[in-house]
Amino acid sequence: MSARETAIAALHSRLVTQLVVRNPAPLVLRGETIPQRIPAGGLVLVRDGETVEETPILSPLAWQIEHRAEVEITVAGATPAARNTLLDALLVDVAAAITANRTLGGAVEWTQPGSVAFEDVEFEGAAAARAAAIPVTLWFTVAGSPLA
Repeated sequence: MSARETAIAALHSRLVTQLVVRNPAPLVLRGETIPQRIPAGGLVLVRDGETVEETPILSPLAWQIEHRAEVEITVAGATPAARNTLLDALLVDVAAAITANRTLGGAVEWTQPGSVAFEDVEFEGAAAARAAAIPVTLWFTVAGSPLA
């Protein structure tokens, strides 16, 4: 498995294990489409993202990789206040899960959540939802090739 895949899988795993303690727990997925029904605990979706920078380190050849994944959180609720409260709680929990173990169990050298972008989402025939996207930068080093 590549270092990039290991890093993204570790981020997903970390969120699955840390957010399960919420009641109700959010559904945490990776690389899926948003389902038509948002669970009561919300939906947390990890997107693979893209490599932002590859810096060569010579002798022996290695690459310092900066990869930016994205964590999308979508919540539903009867009122805007209920949606905002749940979304804020999930944002705090995601940040806490990442900052409590910035190496994601040794999969990366450092993980840094970025600034949040908010969006109101409407689904045809369903109640309004509120969403947020968090860029999560993963730094890791690989030997030989940036694809390793």
